[in-house]
Amino acid sequence: MAFLVAGTLRVAAQTADAQESLDRKGRYSMLGLRVALILSSPGLSAATVTLAGVLQALGFESLQQRGVPVQGFLEELTLFREQLDTRGVPIGCALVVLVAPRGQLRRPQKLIRELSCCEALRGRPKLFLLLSSAPGGEWVLQLLAGDPMPGRCAGLGIRGPVFILLQLEPAPSAQYDLSGAKAALLLATIQDRSGAQHDVEALRSLCQTLGFKTTVRTDLTAQAFQEELAQFRGQLDTHRVPVSCALVALMAHGGPKGQLFGADGQEVQPKALVLELSRCWALQGCPKIFLLQACRGGHRDSGMRPTALSWLWRWLSAPPAATIPSHADVLQVYANVQGSHPGGPSPRSSNNADILMVYAAAEGYVAYRDEKGSDFIQTLVEVLGANPGGDLLELMTEVNRRVCALDVLGRDSEEPYKACLEIRSSLRRRLCLRA
Repeated sequence: MAFLVAGTLRVAAQTADAQESLDRKGRYSMLGLRVALILSSPGLSAATVTLAGVLQALGFESLQQRGVPVQGFLEELTLFREQLDTRGVPIGCALVVLVAPRGQLRRPQKLIRELSCCEALRGRPKLFLLLSSAPGGEWVLQLLAGDPMPGRCAGLGIRGPVFILLQLEPAPSAQYDLSGAKAALLLATIQDRSGAQHDVEALRSLCQTLGFKTTVRTDLTAQAFQEELAQFRGQLDTHRVPVSCALVALMAHGGPKGQLFGADGQEVQPKALVLELSRCWALQGCPKIFLLQACRGGHRDSGMRPTALSWLWRWLSAPPAATIPSHADVLQVYANVQGSHPGGPSPRSSNNADILMVYAAAEGYVAYRDEKGSDFIQTLVEVLGANPGGDLLELMTEVNRRVCALDVLGRDSEEPYKACLEIRSSLRRRLCLRA
């Protein structure tokens, strides 16, 4: 018994030291078993052989591979989750690779939610790599095997759903050149949105500090949202000096289908606004940042709390008793492989490239705001203001970590709710807003 107690205390002390280091660096400790599951449609299993070797080289000790129809992915993932919950040992990280014919994995959210419910992975990174098959798919696996950022997986800094769209183009330089002009457009509905004015003022001040020429428009109709984006695009295309970066903030009431509402109550789709700016010739190859402070539905997240089962090893391997948003700690990487290969011509730059979109809430959920402003915008201003020269994706991760740590009291309930950002990136370089 004395040996057991001594061993338990020793491991607890080591975990406490690791957790203190984690809090300082804002990174996952990755202590524990790394597990992986590869699910591929029949006939596509051969393309995963290279990837399996890559995962083993990255330290994934437990690797399962199965060839099943897309319709059976959910059942297999449920079995995988149940196995993890009954292992009785700490899990450090889980990775799921889904390989299917193009177009058959249009909405993988059910699969992601299934793994997010895994108690053994509470507070641990959950990675999803979604590959759609096409000629040249092996090239993507070669790019992954090449590991252009060695050791990056060991320092994952996610806290919430992150979507990275892989671009099959020659490796660019390490960082975006922001020596040209930078422009920001802030579109906000102030009417009937308590605290929204504080968000506008704080974000305007931050943008000006970062060197953005900033334009602010408030209480616009839905049509005016589109018109302001079109005018903004036209100004950039006729700018006298090169433009190197654009930032657009959209702050308004939102709906369950992701739509925004103008001051007139009419709808505008954020996708249409993003498309408008992505067609800007002056911004070809330049970063385009979109910040969306709006609800994306009416659901409220009570978060995930530790259960009484297997409490000992969870206490040893995870932060104590913290409630974590249900959508936290998930990284999704989408690779829609086009039919090209290294020996063929380089593909043209896509309109979807060089875009960073940050949502204040996960899909279907409420974005919180009070008379002092929104959790998202106020935290973002605080983090970027403290380190304006840092890598923007890493800074957004820190913003999300802080937002996830907040407890929000709902108007109709005394139960605290949790919030989680959603970050979608097709950036091809590091983005630092100030040198």
